[in-house]
Amino acid sequence: MAARHAVAAVVLFFFFFFGRAAAGSLTRTNVASPPAFDGALPSRLETGYVTVDEENGAELFYYFIESEGDPGTDPVLLWLTGGDRCSVLSALFFEIGPLKVVIEPYNGELPRLRYHPYTWTKVASIIFVDSPVGAGFSFSRDPKGYDVGEVSASLQLVKLLREWFSEHPEFLSNPFYVGGDSGGGKIVPFIAQKISEDIEAGIRPTPNLKGYLVGNPGTGEKVDFDSRVPYSHGVGIISDQLYEMITENCKGEDYDNPSNVICQQALSRFNSLLDEVSKAYILGRKCIYVSPIRYHETLDREMLEKEHGVLKHPPAQPSIKCAEYANYLSYFWANSNVTRNTLGIKKGTVNEWVRCHENDLPYAFDIKSSIKYHRSVTLNGYRALVYSGDHDAVVPFLGTQAWVRSLGYPIVDDWRAWHIDGQSAGFTIAYGNNLTFATVKGAGHTAPEFEPERCFAMFSRWISNMPL
Repeated sequence: MAARHAVAAVVLFFFFFFGRAAAGSLTRTNVASPPAFDGALPSRLETGYVTVDEENGAELFYYFIESEGDPGTDPVLLWLTGGDRCSVLSALFFEIGPLKVVIEPYNGELPRLRYHPYTWTKVASIIFVDSPVGAGFSFSRDPKGYDVGEVSASLQLVKLLREWFSEHPEFLSNPFYVGGDSGGGKIVPFIAQKISEDIEAGIRPTPNLKGYLVGNPGTGEKVDFDSRVPYSHGVGIISDQLYEMITENCKGEDYDNPSNVICQQALSRFNSLLDEVSKAYILGRKCIYVSPIRYHETLDREMLEKEHGVLKHPPAQPSIKCAEYANYLSYFWANSNVTRNTLGIKKGTVNEWVRCHENDLPYAFDIKSSIKYHRSVTLNGYRALVYSGDHDAVVPFLGTQAWVRSLGYPIVDDWRAWHIDGQSAGFTIAYGNNLTFATVKGAGHTAPEFEPERCFAMFSRWISNMPL
């Protein structure tokens, strides 16, 4: 009880001094226009915090963007991103949100933003959440609050939704979906399972869950990564001879730690060849950070510190020809004092925003396999879309296709192309229990980043209960 009173006191403190709307364990800020964005957004943007661990004072930060269509009836989507505690700003800026970073040489000023014409917010309202605690602007007042794992982080997200819908009851009747990609996709079916259990138990408020979608998702199973071998062979990264050597000598072996010497040597050769390409997008430029960790010597250090404060981990600067250059620019946008004030970031909580933490905070991978949750949720009547960029060598579509097929559901609509403007945009197959698998032609690990038009068409059709 004392901890709860302490959290409430903190909320009241911030409300009094910073003028933020506060209610219960949720605080929110309406953002008229994001910093360095030309004009106003076509729909409402709200940011906020939800307390998910009162004992340790842990709060998750979210961005809520209303649908550009009819927010009163359009679906609401919870979106999670993958990586090592990566900020969901990656999904908002580089994948499915209405904002894109303008790619231009960084000169010390706030990086500019532009509108993304293939944003999924054209047809759905989206809650983007920095999760788990420690990602992006989410934080814990007690360091113990950062010690979470897949299960506890998922339960915190379920709690966040309960609090969020309590403060936004006007969205309770809207169709609700959970979505995520990569590592975020691994926990999505578990979250959907927990929400469905709350619905059955009569817990209120609960969202109007209709289903979930995952992109190039991890499952925790060996198939996620073992499928890299046949995939690499199929796209010409490894030779027939090496493929045959691996298949003949690595049967039953753990590809991450083989005990067979011949298998070990073959996999070593395999990994060296795979390292020649960008695994997340095999057609893309393989970028190496060549610049020093510190800022450009040509930039005014005093001016930067005045604008951003003392930044301890500025990223290395990739070539502007690299896709990673947008990630580089996002660091300076998120750490700007103007940005923090506009978004309502609580002072003294996250001194320095980083896009992803490189395993510097504890995280337990305690969902050994998510496939059983895919099965459970779909058998309970909820819709599911599993999609893969077909140029991803991180979690290749071959592995995803295999576990989807292993569920044993009958085929309702056999393998076929799906189209945009009369051209194939990928391939799809529909199974019983409302399960659809689709590939996105030309896309990488985070498919919307590489093929935004195709992914928007796929999502908008599926979310509207239309065939791809």
